[in-house]
Amino acid sequence: MLLFILLSGLFLCGCAQYSSDQCNWRGSGLMHEARERDVEQVHLRCAEGSLEWLYPTGALIVNLRPNLPPAEGHLRACIKPRLDSRGATLYVERTGELRLLLTEEDQAAGRVRCFSLQEGALFVEASARRDISRTITAFQYQLISTQTPGDEPYSPTAACRPCADEELLMAICTSDFVVRGSVHHVEEEEEEDEGEASVVLSLSHVYRQKSRVFVSGGGGRGRGRWTGRVKTPRRCGPRAGQGELLFTGAVRFQEAWLGCAALYKDFIRLYRAALDAGTNPCHIDTD
Repeated sequence: MLLFILLSGLFLCGCAQYSSDQCNWRGSGLMHEARERDVEQVHLRCAEGSLEWLYPTGALIVNLRPNLPPAEGHLRACIKPRLDSRGATLYVERTGELRLLLTEEDQAAGRVRCFSLQEGALFVEASARRDISRTITAFQYQLISTQTPGDEPYSPTAACRPCADEELLMAICTSDFVVRGSVHHVEEEEEEDEGEASVVLSLSHVYRQKSRVFVSGGGGRGRGRWTGRVKTPRRCGPRAGQGELLFTGAVRFQEAWLGCAALYKDFIRLYRAALDAGTNPCHIDTD
């Protein structure tokens, strides 16, 4: 049945009314003339955006291809469903073969799943049901560059190992946020399959942040008292009382994920040695 739906999309036009701005797509399955067999082709060409499919019927093939020059590494797409998303199952599709990505239950639990763009396109198949009223399939997507196809963008510290000196220095240049401070306390998130921990930080300096995941209580030029949360696998054992640290990481769907971290005094020693040798890949204000 799944293969038949895929093949039928080659012969049937997508007749659903929709709105699209290359980053986001919104459409309705009610406009399908051949409701059980229609396949809509969707092309999204941004690094991040959203999809909203009202009254899903038939299927969507979602092609995620950013209008960007090829970069080093491999692109992975991460999908974060809305908690009210239901009415369809998400697969990765390549030449008619499907790999399950997100069930309706996974979507209701807010599971985030990623796949390599080399694996194929995102295939969204509407569930077989008579009553499609009050159903909507909706999610955000984000394309993330990784060094190898198997890298997991949501567990930058999955191995719970210290970053090498070169990794730490490069993280200063490439991370979505670079901050200085201490761990205030740790909140475990029991409902997550992967065993995530939410680490609450008390910061004295924000060198850079991609979005406002850290908020200031006053001060200027990045100084003053700042607070915010970063996520990390619970098995990495984050804890308060480790002293002053430098934190780096990535922002995924408005959430900060911890990458490389080090005692600030160790980082300063490393950074100044690289500065003297002229091997620092970028500059950071350490005054």
